[in-house]
Amino acid sequence: MSTDIATGRTRTPQAAKGKDGLDEWRGVGSEHSGEISEQGSVFLKRRSRALLGSLLRPYKTYVWLLIAVVLVENAARLSVPWLVRRGIDLGVPPILAGGSARVLYETVGIMPVAVILQSLSRIYFLRQSGRVGQEVLLEIRRRLFKHFQKLDVQFHDRYTSGRVVSRLTNDIDAIMELLAGGFNGLVTALLTMVGVGTLLLVLDLKLGAVCLLCFPILLLLVRWFSRQSAITYRKVRENSALVIVQFVETLTGIRAVQAYRRERRNQQIFEDLAGRYEDANVKSFRLVAVFMPGIRMIGNITIGVVLLYGGYRVIEGNMTIGVLAAFLLYLRMFFEPMQEISQFYNTFQSASAALEKASGVLEEQPTVKEPTDPVPLPDAKGDVRFEKVWFSYVDDRPVLPGLDLTVPRGQTVALVGTTGAGKTTIAKLMARFYDPTGGRVTLDGIDLRDLSDAHLRRAVVMVTQENFMFDGSVADNIGFGRPDATRDDVMEAARGVGAHQFITELPNGYDTDVGKRGSRLSAGQRQLVAFARAFLADPAVLILDEATSSLDVPSERLVQRALGTILSERTSVIIAHRLSTVEIADRVLVLEHGRIIEDGTPQELMTRKGGHYAALHQAWEDSLA
Repeated sequence: MSTDIATGRTRTPQAAKGKDGLDEWRGVGSEHSGEISEQGSVFLKRRSRALLGSLLRPYKTYVWLLIAVVLVENAARLSVPWLVRRGIDLGVPPILAGGSARVLYETVGIMPVAVILQSLSRIYFLRQSGRVGQEVLLEIRRRLFKHFQKLDVQFHDRYTSGRVVSRLTNDIDAIMELLAGGFNGLVTALLTMVGVGTLLLVLDLKLGAVCLLCFPILLLLVRWFSRQSAITYRKVRENSALVIVQFVETLTGIRAVQAYRRERRNQQIFEDLAGRYEDANVKSFRLVAVFMPGIRMIGNITIGVVLLYGGYRVIEGNMTIGVLAAFLLYLRMFFEPMQEISQFYNTFQSASAALEKASGVLEEQPTVKEPTDPVPLPDAKGDVRFEKVWFSYVDDRPVLPGLDLTVPRGQTVALVGTTGAGKTTIAKLMARFYDPTGGRVTLDGIDLRDLSDAHLRRAVVMVTQENFMFDGSVADNIGFGRPDATRDDVMEAARGVGAHQFITELPNGYDTDVGKRGSRLSAGQRQLVAFARAFLADPAVLILDEATSSLDVPSERLVQRALGTILSERTSVIIAHRLSTVEIADRVLVLEHGRIIEDGTPQELMTRKGGHYAALHQAWEDSLA
């Protein structure tokens, strides 16, 4: 961290590390390595629990109510073996002696009440827990989506779309499984184990003590499983994310994949990642394959010991048959939840890994931050200044080494120069996709870092060569520039840039679906729609980054006519390799290594002998010949 001499601001290097706070704890630098120290693991668990707690906090009343319902359900279920003991020990002997069967009838009559109470409690719990669980999932989806939109371009440059998809789908599904059944299974299992253990000791202290001898072995087995599954399920989630990333990135770039015949290599990469995912899942199944039969074996051995010792005590007259029957029923209840616990660990470890990822994203802070006390700019004029601006994507390799530049309001400036000269960097700083590492960029004399996002985005709009089209109609894509625009506003914007005619000739006019990424429109049509979108937004500063680079000559002529309208009476910055676009500018800046080496009108620079712009123009004319 250092201090900018020009502004007095504290700044952080662009390539900051330790975004998730774990770099110092990782055994391997890769975030997908899964090799995290014990201290790092504790940090992750604490952060995940904090996220889950914040999600459940608004529903704590419901949570306590659901816990009470589970208590009622388990009390009703645990009462059945006790009633069996009562029926055998207190109800059967009077009948055998020729007496009344009242106690037996009472006992048998109480049993359906216990069963109905257990069923009703279960129904209520499932309905309410399902509703709360879905509301929690909705909240975490909202948080993630909102946060992903808040994070700056620098974050999205390094965080691939596949990982974003994994966070919002795969990880949410894992959390859903935990909320849908995991907690219920765990609470029920714990209550059952505590309740059964207590009742065993109450029924017969000696036989109960014999049963509890299995506890140390059970605890060792559970402890081993919990530790191993924590590691394994983290690897399962990480490898699952990698598979999704590879799948999404391949299909997103399918044109490049097919153009460069990368299918075989991509298939190899995908199969390798899928193989690792399979190996991680196989290891998780192996853990369950040891844990569940181990629990069953311990349970069967314990039941055998109880039957042998308890039967001996019944023969000796030190225990009743009803108590032995209740013991056997309770033991079955005691070991059944162990399988629930193993299933819960599967779900819990998977959800924990998902919560780790989600909490990591939510803790990401944008490097381009909203000011705490923004300066209002309700009516921007468009005066732009770069004051001793330094910027680097990588430390010690400046792209802009102290740039000074003034663009008066209403002026159209073209930036030209070789690749890497700093043209797009200037545009990104002007749009505040990045902040300078030194100096400042101002709009109407106000540092961009002091403007709220709402005022800045209303004042500055950037149109790139990608011209991204969203799913929906042509009108939807134009209206994206101003959400409150009416259909008349949209049509007026289209007329302003010369797009109205081709839109009306489409099958459904303005309601025509543009297709995936605008695939149903030509490059020129997509460009005009993007211009109409920007025209509708009506910014004070408009940035066109290679806006005509991918167009053929007829499309370029169509777009050139629109430029005259869209650039009128606003500050504009044009980045273009095609000098036909540059010629409409009031001023041309020739850049080299982040410095301005020529500055003047197109006509002035054309006539400058030995000038860089003149050489570029001559090379461009030769390429057209």
